[in-house]
Amino acid sequence: MTSPAVSAANADPSISWPRLFAFALPGLGLGGLAVALSVYLPRYYASHIGLTLSAVGVAFMAVRLLDMCVDPVVGLLMDHTRTRIGRYRVWLLAGAPLLAIPVYMLFLAPAGVSLIYLIIWLFIYYLGTSVISLAHASWASVVASRYHDRSRVFGTIQVISTFAAAAVLIAPILIPNSTTATRDMGWSIIIAVPFGILMASFFTPERIVVEHSAERTTLRDYWEMVSWPEMRRIVAAAFCLTLGPGWMSAMYLFYFQDSRGFAFRTASALLLLYIFAGVLGAAGLSWLATRLGKHRTLMMASTGYSLGLILIALMPRGAIVPAAILMFALGFLAAGFQLLGRAMCADAGDAIRLAKGKHRQGLLYAMMTMVEKIASAFSIGLTFTILGAVGYQAKEGAHNTPAAIHNLELVYILGPIFFVMLGGACYLGYKLDHKRHAEIRALLEARDGQVGPAAALGGLGAGAAPAPSPAE
Repeated sequence: MTSPAVSAANADPSISWPRLFAFALPGLGLGGLAVALSVYLPRYYASHIGLTLSAVGVAFMAVRLLDMCVDPVVGLLMDHTRTRIGRYRVWLLAGAPLLAIPVYMLFLAPAGVSLIYLIIWLFIYYLGTSVISLAHASWASVVASRYHDRSRVFGTIQVISTFAAAAVLIAPILIPNSTTATRDMGWSIIIAVPFGILMASFFTPERIVVEHSAERTTLRDYWEMVSWPEMRRIVAAAFCLTLGPGWMSAMYLFYFQDSRGFAFRTASALLLLYIFAGVLGAAGLSWLATRLGKHRTLMMASTGYSLGLILIALMPRGAIVPAAILMFALGFLAAGFQLLGRAMCADAGDAIRLAKGKHRQGLLYAMMTMVEKIASAFSIGLTFTILGAVGYQAKEGAHNTPAAIHNLELVYILGPIFFVMLGGACYLGYKLDHKRHAEIRALLEARDGQVGPAAALGGLGAGAAPAPSPAE
């Protein structure tokens, strides 16, 4: 590829920081939920509501596996959507009530609700998160089209999400009662979800990407996209890098209280440090990715994360300083797993659009979230089922034998190390670096020509409809 073409690919202006900050604000609700749902809610239903460990684990796993079938349909519908206010914005707005209502029903549930209650509201909750996360990630791939800009955009989203997760974790530290803390988490998320979505929708323009193929999407398209060389690696890594940390987070409170000897508030403070480190990690790793490349940065992060888990198992019981240092390091490194994978998915979407003439970014992110949901389902379903099988008791006030605690330690450490290392190994030999992507963007821009953006909601007045796509 000649240098003028590469220069054309680099001519795309970057999104301004104020607009980027507003665009990232939906991460407030999703970031808070990432911790509250995976760490505190399963424990809340097993200890306070009164459901068994195995029932809670099976409920989370079953709903995740059922919900994953919805993602490809939603992603495809998004890619085919064209409205006066854009393609993805309308879906983001629709997701606000679809998420806020089930959060209320789950986090403020009274003691004694049934397993069916949990399953129904979990399904609606996961549907809401699917709509919001798919719309936001797909829109992000349009907001930033250049290789390094995508690290910046997805890094900012991750910083906002991680900050929200850290803010949510203040409740367990200030409120020693875990039930009250869980309910307060729910209220904070209910407020954050619509606020973030409205901010992003009003202040961010949306460009309708040109398509050069009028063919309908068939089952063959699904296979071609998921079997695309880069997407195979991205999808496999997303599964592993979700399952490893998810496995750890599902058992975190059990492990740090019964094995490492920390009280509930201390364990929550360490988790807050882990999450807060992710704010710096998202910024630091997204910056590093602009120097080393996304895939190399992710491989380094996964290796360091696995080494940190080994050191946690070796540290003395109740040693707060080593625990704080290790949790900070782990949180810093884990921040790169999702943001770098999603940024690379956007790059792969450009390569597929160049080859196939179809913009299917929503479908690609649906595939990613689908495998992430499978991994999340297994992270709770498997760990809780295994813990019950090895004799560990989760009920408040239960006594666990030394053998049961030893089994808890083995389950906590071995699974995450294996899957995180496997996730990093998926990128050995990865080819879609910044040079190759610059060539792809140059060819796309030469073919697409100039496309008018859909205005932000705040700029839409009478007769201010966005310019239509040539494909329309």
